Amino acid sequence: MSKDFNSALKNRRSIYGISKEVNVSQDKIQEVINNAVMHTPSAFNSQSARVIVLFGNNHDKLWDITKETLRKLVPADKFASTDEKINSFKNGYGTVLFFEDMSIIEGLQQQFPLYKDNFPVWSQHSNGMLQFVVWTSLELEGLGASLQHYNPLIDEEIRQQWSIPANWKLIAQMPFGKPTAEPGEKQFHPLEARVKVFK
Repeated sequence: MSKDFNSALKNRRSIYGISKEVNVSQDKIQEVINNAVMHTPSAFNSQSARVIVLFGNNHDKLWDITKETLRKLVPADKFASTDEKINSFKNGYGTVLFFEDMSIIEGLQQQFPLYKDNFPVWSQHSNGMLQFVVWTSLELEGLGASLQHYNPLIDEEIRQQWSIPANWKLIAQMPFGKPTAEPGEKQFHPLEARVKVFK
């Protein structure tokens, strides 16, 4: 990797302007995602996260499904902005779908009943870490991405489209591609109100 961790942390941003013209191979993208899935920590080493990567027509199909699902819900006179937003994701090169395997979480709840209520929370923590690792890894490859949450509206149709197991719960969608626009300036709350240090 050509960038250090702090630089990658700072440069990872929500990039909404993306295109299909990338200089990274699908094999390389799969490699960095595989590495993220392999090495992101999880509670009790549950490894409950699941990922599907969509390229080409499969990527386009996801956003067509999302658009048509929203068309049924958003009033026609207000749909133009929704249409534009979904098209911006479809303009990208691919999408990462993040899931949690609920059968693993339920198994841990049965095995460790004392922590029953915590396992769904911990799985969300782990999935969030995985999203961050994938997002930052894509940034290191020169790709822009953003994190979307059209679940549960699209869950059933994508389950059918890609034969997704019933025990996989959709958590988030991450469209990515070549950045075509710079992110807006980021505002930061004072660190003094966010970090306490005792020496």
